[in-house]
Amino acid sequence: MDITQVSKVATDFTNFYYSTFSADRGQLLPLYSTLSNNKDILKCLMSNKAFHFFDNSIRFLRERRDQSMLTFEGQSFQGAKNIIEKLTRVQHHIATIDAQPNFQGIFVCVTGELRVDEDNPQRFAQAFQLIPEGTSYYVLNDIFRLNYG
Repeated sequence: MDITQVSKVATDFTNFYYSTFSADRGQLLPLYSTLSNNKDILKCLMSNKAFHFFDNSIRFLRERRDQSMLTFEGQSFQGAKNIIEKLTRVQHHIATIDAQPNFQGIFVCVTGELRVDEDNPQRFAQAFQLIPEGTSYYVLNDIFRLNYG
């Protein structure tokens, strides 16, 4: 996959992830867990058919997704249920998206600001390891850090 395609996947993933996170974090569960296709999620996805994160023609998540892990401020959470329970409803403003292909999939690094309710915005950095599965991707690793200072 060339860097243009990698950048497109990373941007589409990031836009989907953070808009869904802000609106209804429970809809992120399919990125981390075993579920069957969800048409509500499909209609929210980008138009580039080659890089859809979900595809009607396949069962897009498998049991190995229970290996998905989030590290949030130094604390680890494994498995989709534990990850989603940790996440809170926040608004994000994305500043940068960087991506690189690797032997397993795509590594994505995102920086920006988040706001919880009406609190002051806080800077954050988040990194994702996206693993391909058919024409879809799932999140194997997710590392989140607030940037204080």
